[in-house]
Amino acid sequence: MMNTKRQRKTARRQAGISLIEIMIAMMLGLLLMGGVMQVFASSRQSYRVHDAVSRMQESGRMALEVISRDTRMADFWGCLSDTAKVVNNLDGAGVGFIDFTAGGVAGTEGAAGAPDTLVLSGGVNSGITIEPPYGPQASANLKVAAGNGLAQNDIVFVSDCGNGDIFQISNANPNGAGTVVHNTGSGSPGNYNATNPGCPGANAHCLSKVYGGDASIFAVQQIVYTIGPGSEGQPALFRNGQELMDGIEDLQILYGEDTDGSGVANYYVPADQVVDMQNVISVRFAIVARSYDDNLTGGPAQNFVVLGANAVAPDNRLRQVYTSTVTVRNRL
Repeated sequence: MMNTKRQRKTARRQAGISLIEIMIAMMLGLLLMGGVMQVFASSRQSYRVHDAVSRMQESGRMALEVISRDTRMADFWGCLSDTAKVVNNLDGAGVGFIDFTAGGVAGTEGAAGAPDTLVLSGGVNSGITIEPPYGPQASANLKVAAGNGLAQNDIVFVSDCGNGDIFQISNANPNGAGTVVHNTGSGSPGNYNATNPGCPGANAHCLSKVYGGDASIFAVQQIVYTIGPGSEGQPALFRNGQELMDGIEDLQILYGEDTDGSGVANYYVPADQVVDMQNVISVRFAIVARSYDDNLTGGPAQNFVVLGANAVAPDNRLRQVYTSTVTVRNRL
């Protein structure tokens, strides 16, 4: 009898949990799971934001560095200070013609807030000295040391401290031969300038003068910076049509014009308001980098300022503005 009572008490103590206890446990589990999910989502969003900021900083700073370097070295024409004395002998009707008459700094203003374009021209090396024999006519070949690194169809300029000529090398082996030829009818755009004053009778492949030992040949280039669609579907910065880095959404340019010869810019204006590009001694530019991913900002649209102009983001991507002012060294 005693054993039976004891067994009944033990059975009652070993009974399962009630439905209420199960519901309470489930509710507590859901609360804990919700907290964990919230922490996970917050950490994931924080990681996405930090990753986006790192990418934008890398792209923005690299863009600033590259454009700044090219801007500093623009408008270099050897020891020639007056670029009005540089004669462009490239064939204006040829494919690939580069108009160097605008000087070392030029650009276009983007319509209705669209990205601007920056154009920088000039020499890119230390020069190769002209060697004898010189001339005797302006149509003659130029002599330089062999192993000079020049190649057929390179666009170069030759200058002393008084004059300069831009042309395309027409002979096949200027590096080995040590001879630089500037004939017409070879390469593209090729050489053709019937109005060049170097030869009587308008010989179309003449240079403007006979150059001597005080002259040097320099490689010459024109660099064009633009913004366009990149290969990854993101906006990108392009340099001479080649994608330089993606994630760059905008490029805005202001030109510092020195109107009194003081060596200091009197004001900064867009390209379409510059009075004379030859007076531009510095360039102020702003790069807008944006994140790859959308939905990184919450609430109102992100506001930012680009060279004094207010802008509103059209989506929830992150954006950062990087600004720099660079002096054109060869104009000081």
